[in-house]
Amino acid sequence: MGAYDEDEHERREQKAQVDTEFAEERSEYRGELSYDSGESAEALLDQFQKMKGE
Repeated sequence: MGAYDEDEHERREQKAQVDTEFAEERSEYRGELSYDSGESAEALLDQFQKMKGE
């Protein structure tokens, strides 16, 4: 077995630590989300056909 290396022991100990403080604070979304494309599905399909034909 190799010689005991205190620096290596401390490095491994720090590496193994897990920060769990973030898990205690859960974010909660409050508000609303809306989506408006501004065009109907038919208008979008017509536009796609025009682009496809070019």
